[in-house]
Amino acid sequence: MRRYLCFMGTVILTMVFSVSSALAQTENYLSIGDSLAAGQTPYQQIDAGYSDLIAMKLGMTGQLSFYTKELAFPGYTTADVLKRVKSEGASDLLANATLITVSAGANDLLRLVQANPTAGTLAFSQLQTDYALNIARKNMEKILEALKKRAPNAKIYVMGYYFAYPNVHPSQKEGTNAQLVKLNTILQQQAEYAGAAYVDVYNAFGLNARNFLPNLFDVHPNFEGYRQMANAFLHEYSGSKALAISSNELPKPNPISFDQILEQLVKAEQKQEDREKEKTTPTARALPSFKGYAAFMEKVRAKEIF
Repeated sequence: MRRYLCFMGTVILTMVFSVSSALAQTENYLSIGDSLAAGQTPYQQIDAGYSDLIAMKLGMTGQLSFYTKELAFPGYTTADVLKRVKSEGASDLLANATLITVSAGANDLLRLVQANPTAGTLAFSQLQTDYALNIARKNMEKILEALKKRAPNAKIYVMGYYFAYPNVHPSQKEGTNAQLVKLNTILQQQAEYAGAAYVDVYNAFGLNARNFLPNLFDVHPNFEGYRQMANAFLHEYSGSKALAISSNELPKPNPISFDQILEQLVKAEQKQEDREKEKTTPTARALPSFKGYAAFMEKVRAKEIF
């Protein structure tokens, strides 16, 4: 009995030490990818998304040195994310990163899905989706290769996706869900090949997550949905539920409209251009161009995208 208790004590201490070691360091955290990485709400605004909640929790436990989601942008496909990761403006952020989450792939696939929320139907071309999934696979491989080179000190986590159409007729879910499962499988495989981690969020949502996806005409989650995503990451990150975010820890909503974001970013871009002209900050990091935001908003209004 004494030997058993000693053994169990050793196991418990090992588990505690492992978790403590994982939580000891502070992170320079970058959120990269599409609108989920940017924190888009179900009502075409930007607020706290899963990466903000991750940063919040790491900050609360003294594990965060730096956080930004400036490499995340609504509507990004895997091709857009690859271009952003390889851009000169991302160099300093990536070089100093110790933790990166990537959301990419949904826009390659779901832009091909014709959703009719009122009728509760979904339609897509299998040939087109097969092609899109193959492109996503190739681009994700390149994204992770680029991150490995440009962010050599970072632990990389590839975020999976949830089923985004809980309100359609049950008979309409099977085909589109099968394509989503293929996408998640691709993301998991590419993550494993590259030595990165994969974060499964699919099971937390299931096929009927109306409580996480409240807007019939939008595919983005509310705070509770983003909390599920953040907790899935935190469990993968820490190896336990020690960092899990409870509902009462969620911040109060503080959404900002796309027009307000555009105005702020254009001003910031102009200020940086002015500084570069004056040559007061020769090594300053170039901000991404957000002058295409108006065109993006037209796409958002015409069709749901991540």
